[in-house]
Amino acid sequence: ALQADLPQRIGHMAARHQHQAVVHLSAIGADAQSASRYAQTKAAGEAGLKAAFPKAVILRPSVIFGPRDKFFNRFATMAQFAPALPLPGGGHMRMQPVFVEDVASAIIAGLRIGDTDLKKEPEGCIFELGGPDVFTFRQLMALTLQYSQRRRLLVPVPFAALAVGAHVVGLLPNPPLTTDQLRLLKLDNVVAEGALKLADLGIVATSIDAVVPSYLARYRPGGLFRR
Repeated sequence: ALQADLPQRIGHMAARHQHQAVVHLSAIGADAQSASRYAQTKAAGEAGLKAAFPKAVILRPSVIFGPRDKFFNRFATMAQFAPALPLPGGGHMRMQPVFVEDVASAIIAGLRIGDTDLKKEPEGCIFELGGPDVFTFRQLMALTLQYSQRRRLLVPVPFAALAVGAHVVGLLPNPPLTTDQLRLLKLDNVVAEGALKLADLGIVATSIDAVVPSYLARYRPGGLFRR
């Protein structure tokens, strides 16, 4: 309901009150035909919003990284205690992580706030937001270990084995892994060829190397201030 129905309600309210702009944060992979319920409902939300407020700007970010993210921080925390990090399906899926501040800048550009060097008029458009580099999941786990100065094994785990565990932990109130997340992990999460992107909003994408090492330093053996 949050992803599929609420955007349309917001669109109706925005139209009724004659708002000039609405920016909606969706996700790369939003697809009504997807096997993933998450991707299906993201697509439904986009469609409902566009029907109610055709001028809405839709942003689809890849994995978002930043000091309090739930991606690099999660796996760096795991590496503090676990002897290995799992690679679902071998870790071959590709991702294009995008910096949270670049996403915030895209929202501001979509609302036409401030002096933004727009290459594309955002009204009514869909933008896919990714960083400057594309990585496999395996490469991202290797970088997590490198930045946190941890030596851990990277162990490929078949999707079938993970599915069994996901069925079990999926019964928990806040499961660490669900079967729907596994469906998404089988697909690449990168900006589509020909899609409008950060550059079209006048934004230069920030690399992982420029940000992530600074906040993963606290996961190093001995802590942040160890030489």
